[in-house]
Amino acid sequence: MKSLLLDMIKVFFIFIACTWLFYCGFRLMHAEYEQYHRYDTPEGPAMKVFTEELSFFDRIQLFFRLGE
Repeated sequence: MKSLLLDMIKVFFIFIACTWLFYCGFRLMHAEYEQYHRYDTPEGPAMKVFTEELSFFDRIQLFFRLGE
């Protein structure tokens, strides 16, 4: 009985340690990507895909034609 309790305590502490490491890894990833701006103006040879503005009805027609 004592051996079973000792093994359960070991597994519990290993689980807590792994959970803590996993949490710290997520915190590090969050800190790394928190300042990353995805919607900045692109730099370099970027080009605009659409040069003309579509009306609401043209967009609806395109939506139904493509089956989205």
